[in-house]
Amino acid sequence: MIVIGYTADAFGHAALEHGIAEAELRGTDLLVVNATSGESYVDARFADETEVHDVEARLAECGIAFELIQPVGVDPAEELLAAMDRPEAQLLVVGIRHRNPVGKLLLGSVAQKLILECPKPVLAVKPADT
Repeated sequence: MIVIGYTADAFGHAALEHGIAEAELRGTDLLVVNATSGESYVDARFADETEVHDVEARLAECGIAFELIQPVGVDPAEELLAAMDRPEAQLLVVGIRHRNPVGKLLLGSVAQKLILECPKPVLAVKPADT
């Protein structure tokens, strides 16, 4: 199984496409995780109903078995690490964004935590136009 850390932006779309390619290459299924801590009224990276429908349609057209989950009130990094603890999880795919040193210091980085703490391979990708 390929686990994708999905966000409703260009970085999440890049992760989705790379995850699909990896699943096709490995002949396995996908687990798409779109998690939010729920600390703000609107989390721009949390997919709304229309976005979820579009993602599901994209996955269905590939013919790959998939599950899409949207846990709320969780630490997204911890949720992805828990998914990677499953025996069938082979690879974690996440989108990464450029952040300045002050931003990293003040806010931390979900991608950095995943890369450092995940016990299995992590594929960090970015959109082609960044």
